[in-house]
Amino acid sequence: MLKVQEIRELIKLVDQSSIDEFSYEYEGSKIKMKKHGAVKSVVEHVQPAAPAPAPQPVPAVQEAPRTEPKVEAAAVQEVKQEEIQDTSNLHKIVSPMVGTFYQSSSPEADAYVKAGSKVSKDSIVCIVEAMKLFNEIEAEVNGEIVEVLVKDGQLVEYGQVLFLVKPE
Repeated sequence: MLKVQEIRELIKLVDQSSIDEFSYEYEGSKIKMKKHGAVKSVVEHVQPAAPAPAPQPVPAVQEAPRTEPKVEAAAVQEVKQEEIQDTSNLHKIVSPMVGTFYQSSSPEADAYVKAGSKVSKDSIVCIVEAMKLFNEIEAEVNGEIVEVLVKDGQLVEYGQVLFLVKPE
């Protein structure tokens, strides 16, 4: 049986790649992951009827070709340069894991923070849900929320910037 940390790593790898489906079987454990707008994972433990055969090499997964919109390189470079200048003095609150971003503790509750909100180091700014675990994310600095970069219910990646904060 795979350990939880190994499953998390697999989820991160699949999420960061361009593949849409992944399946893995070993010693009666089976993992299937599909991502079509949302990452879904299923872990099954099947008791083998007979001794498991020796592990076979896993064939390489062929990635689908990426299709990216065509934009003039100069325009992209200008935008990236502006972003760097705008955020150089701001603190970035990043997601510590792959999961689903939630602005509040429940759908009926108000958002923890929004642009213009004052926060302290230990202020909760959002929740990232991963594998049915709800993880509260703290501001890490005293300051003011300048921008919320993700939408409620959006999937976020490890290291993705969630908020920009102007430190005090």
